[in-house]
Amino acid sequence: MLAEFGLAALWLAAALAALQMYAGLFGWRQPDGPVAALVRPVAVMQAVLVSGAFLTLIALFMRTDLSVRLVVMNSHAAKPWLYKFAGTWGNHEGSMLLWVTVLAVAGAMVALLEKRLEPKTLVATLGAQALIGLGFYAFLLIASNPFARQLPAASEGQGLNPLLQDPGLAFHPPTLYFGYVGISIAFAFAVGALITRDVGPAFARAMRPWVLISWVFLTVGIVAGSYWAYYELGWGGWWFWDPVENASLMPWLAATALLHSVTVLATRDGLRAWTVMLAVVAFSMSMVGTFLVRSGILTSVHSFAVDPQRGSFLLMLLAIYIGGALALFGLRIGTVREGNQFDPLSREAGLVINNLLLSVLLAIVFIGTLYPLAAEVMTGDKLSIGPPYFNSVSAAPALILVVLMGVGPLVRWRRDEPGAVARRVLVPALALLLAAVIAVVIWGGKIGILPLLGLIVAGGTAVASLAPLAKRSLRRTPLFTWGMVIAHLGVAVSLAGMAADSAFMQERLIAMKIGDVAEIGDFHVRFHDVRPVAGPNWTAVEAELQVTRGSSHIVRVMVPESRQFWSPMTETSEAAIATLWDGQLYTVIGKADGAGGWQMRLWWKPFVTLIWLGGLMIALGGLLALIGRLWREGGAEVWKNWRAGRGRVAASGAAR
Repeated sequence: MLAEFGLAALWLAAALAALQMYAGLFGWRQPDGPVAALVRPVAVMQAVLVSGAFLTLIALFMRTDLSVRLVVMNSHAAKPWLYKFAGTWGNHEGSMLLWVTVLAVAGAMVALLEKRLEPKTLVATLGAQALIGLGFYAFLLIASNPFARQLPAASEGQGLNPLLQDPGLAFHPPTLYFGYVGISIAFAFAVGALITRDVGPAFARAMRPWVLISWVFLTVGIVAGSYWAYYELGWGGWWFWDPVENASLMPWLAATALLHSVTVLATRDGLRAWTVMLAVVAFSMSMVGTFLVRSGILTSVHSFAVDPQRGSFLLMLLAIYIGGALALFGLRIGTVREGNQFDPLSREAGLVINNLLLSVLLAIVFIGTLYPLAAEVMTGDKLSIGPPYFNSVSAAPALILVVLMGVGPLVRWRRDEPGAVARRVLVPALALLLAAVIAVVIWGGKIGILPLLGLIVAGGTAVASLAPLAKRSLRRTPLFTWGMVIAHLGVAVSLAGMAADSAFMQERLIAMKIGDVAEIGDFHVRFHDVRPVAGPNWTAVEAELQVTRGSSHIVRVMVPESRQFWSPMTETSEAAIATLWDGQLYTVIGKADGAGGWQMRLWWKPFVTLIWLGGLMIALGGLLALIGRLWREGGAEVWKNWRAGRGRVAASGAAR
């Protein structure tokens, strides 16, 4: 009966989403009327019901209920509990249920907490949010029922894809879903503001926390996914421009542009049309990403759906949502009043250029990802667009963007003077020049031009990112300013890691017998032993490598594995990675060569860890900015009132 309870809760949540949509989109003209009054309580109840459905699915997986088809297809009694838990969303139906659950919970939070919007705009926003959710409810109930029964019950499950049986992948997808849902809520705000013609600073201040939350989660999700692919797939790369990787990158690029634009609108009442347009574009990219990953059009470890009906349903939702959003934008954008003006030399103008460059990068990734799919549909020919296209075409706008990112915060709002700007950027410019001289002298002609430029720009940008703290009292610097500084510094750190890995990485593919020693960089890798090992649902061949560096006698033991899972039958490579202060030694064992040797792949990757360190710094910067903005917009007053209340209580007690 547990599965039936979950399905019933899902149907009721869908019915409430329909009611919320009707009350929001048709009741906003009378926000104090009885129809509009339904919106908030219905949004909360919808979230309770769909959360109950998702918790029910978790319980079915944890119990390994083999009378439920989804559990049979994606779990196994012998699987560790963590992967039973993660198996809830490590499949098509479960992942979509998680998506709609997070969307409903976020909508309930808007209904309960949002006080800044005009009542009519809030009602319209919640109606738009319910419209988004209703499409996914229909998708789940018609094409992807997560509670469908398996009759008769299976004797054993087929197990989760072994590549997904990893702690990183247990939590990587939810972070991306939280990011996608944050974009969806921001889009609902934009739709509500367009419907009520209320595009202004109040709307932007209400939207901004959701954009920041979305951006932080997308950043963490992309960083986690990149590192998972790096250590789990055994090919030594941190980004391959795979369409599934691009499906998460495109919303992040759009959300980055939206974040800067909504900040201008919230604080300076500028870029009104830009903000609404970017909200539509960011949501469209999240929908495109959902379609790519969940429609079955791609073959990937992330792509769970292979049913054409599901792909057609998602394509229909894509057309309805994106087409409707663009139509509404076209009809209503003429009613959006122009915001405050600014000079060509101003921070606002710099952010416009920032948005244009991010849009160029988004277009490059979008075309490179979707053109091969479109060409295959139209001609039947399979095309491949890979790293050479993306790296070469995106490098120039990306480097220009990073340089401008360092300069932008040093320019004043509204209007600035060329001489004053020149004085402020003098130190970062000298740092960039010094980085260029050092890089050319040391590495000129020895490494590629793009890695060389990357190292130069990273050095100059690192100094520029700290410049906004100059002549400030660090204790009095607002938290959101610290967030900006840390995020921009994180970009420079990541860029340095990318450039260093590209310029200085060394790789060896070698057949080794027990006792052999291989050299890579200044490391000596001795193949000491090979032995079989067993895990809870796999067996493996494990190599023991003894590693020394330079003249040191300190031995580091590394144990790469080649694993064979039996449910389902899959072979994976488990890399052994030694993380040092200046990089990572990365080792993978391959097949036996039949002559007593084993294929061994070795990489030395200098400063590669800066890539993920910088990514986490970017996310931390976003989190600090979020906390700082929330504190300034209400948290400080709440704290002040609470402290004052405690003081009155204490005084009253002392008087008694």
